[in-house]
Amino acid sequence: MKERENILRILEQTLYAVQNDNPTPLKELSDQTIHSASTGDEDNILVAIIVYSIGKILSRPDYRTLKGWNSFNKIIVSSLKCSINDIKQGNDEKFRKDFLFIKKAINKISGKLKAYIEDVFKKAEISKASRIHEHGISLEKTAKMLGITMFDLQEYSGQTGISEVSYNKTIDVKTRIKFLEELFK
Repeated sequence: MKERENILRILEQTLYAVQNDNPTPLKELSDQTIHSASTGDEDNILVAIIVYSIGKILSRPDYRTLKGWNSFNKIIVSSLKCSINDIKQGNDEKFRKDFLFIKKAINKISGKLKAYIEDVFKKAEISKASRIHEHGISLEKTAKMLGITMFDLQEYSGQTGISEVSYNKTIDVKTRIKFLEELFK
């Protein structure tokens, strides 16, 4: 596990946000792990996807009225607490098992809520994959890292314009000359 302290901090803040019914900081917390995830660290990828998904799920008040919500919410809190303790104890394998339990908790839910949450997790995987691709990792490698299809990733990247980002914009000659003149005054 890379950046253990960062993951611990993110999970503690995620738990706090969930317990206080505040999904707002969860997207930003998820984004904080993307750089490490772009190095291929599976733990950071897992944290990015699940924290982002939790944020999306909690931001939908209509989900709370569906059957199975209370059970799912309790599983999130319990799994986060266990995962935090696992990291503090240095038990990476138990962390992965406990943290993945959040995603597996979908199987304990029935009806519309299950379908909605499955959709959120799928879209979160694609969204985070596109952010990893934005960090310079190839589409193929990113798709393999997250277990999604290249087609889904290409389609999403095309919609967001990520594939068209230009990193090599240059300053025109006049602006450069003005900058140099100011520099040597």
